[in-house]
Amino acid sequence: MTPARHRENSSAAWPIRIGCAGWSLSSKVAQRFPGQGSHLERYAQVFSSVEIDTSFYRRHQPKTYARWAASVPDAFRFSVKLPRAISHELRLRDADTATSEFLADIAPLGKHLGCLLLQLPPSLALDEATARHFFAQLRGLTDARIVCEPRHPTWFSQAGADTMKSAGIACVHADPSPVPGGAEPVGDPHTLYFRLHGSPEVYYSAYDEPFIEAMAARITEARSAGCEVWCIFDNTARGEAVPNALTLLEKLHKTVI
Repeated sequence: MTPARHRENSSAAWPIRIGCAGWSLSSKVAQRFPGQGSHLERYAQVFSSVEIDTSFYRRHQPKTYARWAASVPDAFRFSVKLPRAISHELRLRDADTATSEFLADIAPLGKHLGCLLLQLPPSLALDEATARHFFAQLRGLTDARIVCEPRHPTWFSQAGADTMKSAGIACVHADPSPVPGGAEPVGDPHTLYFRLHGSPEVYYSAYDEPFIEAMAARITEARSAGCEVWCIFDNTARGEAVPNALTLLEKLHKTVI
């Protein structure tokens, strides 16, 4: 069955955004995305969001972002990953110029920019002064939602939670957890952002139906509590992200979407 085209939720203030890291459509799912046009154009007729992961690795020209923005419906939103030059090379220090250049590049997304994703290296421990300065600088340059995916245990602490919450930065809920058995990620409570990388084999494994059913229940509960919810499948290496996202979308269509 082809899923219903995405539409604005009945309560537009608290949307649910389901999507994948990238919009590649393999032959095994192509029939679920009928119509003409590019993969992005077809993808955006079914899903309401996508995560641009390639911006982490290389710089895209503003005209590329403009083309992507022109390819999607009005309600569609992009989550864009900050470059590794900022997170992994500069490690959030002296990043003013790099951050300004990145935001200038993505400006043509306009209203289609829904979220900025900052993924930190596992080796980057929490330094409160550095993090607060960087978040303040980033907040001063954009009013987009910002989510952070830390991967060092020190971020999953009261100090880490306070640092993110005070800056209005949401903390990514990743699967698998970067800190097995650690504390629940805590950040700005108005945004809940799931990044599902695949488990047990990261980037490769598909999620089973019980997991997706549990995720649908969790998303429904979070939306009822007043969160904007993003759920991005990043298990793309064997093409499992799109089928998993379609299954989640179908389950949510029966309830809240």
